[in-house]
Amino acid sequence: MYEIIANPQEYQIDHLINGIDNANIELTREERDKWAKQIVQFSERLSGFAQKTDMFSSLLASEEKISAPPASLKTLKIKLFMINDALNSAQGIADMLESDMIKTCQDA
Repeated sequence: MYEIIANPQEYQIDHLINGIDNANIELTREERDKWAKQIVQFSERLSGFAQKTDMFSSLLASEEKISAPPASLKTLKIKLFMINDALNSAQGIADMLESDMIKTCQDA
């Protein structure tokens, strides 16, 4: 059995759940299936993103001539920094979630 111990304050969402009981509940099969599907969707989006980054990287590493106005290059750099920041945040959240899912002892 696993227990999720995600503290809403650590995720900065505690105001969204004020008044919700803190007692553990067992997730139903339907809830688990729904969440599992959502995680698969996240994974598929990340796979699609990885394919795009491979294409962009291949293009930039190729011998193809590439030209752009300075404003476009600045925009590209800013957008890449935004993507990098978002990925760093997502990785940090995923690491927190992973540590917040703990395996507990099975009932005897």
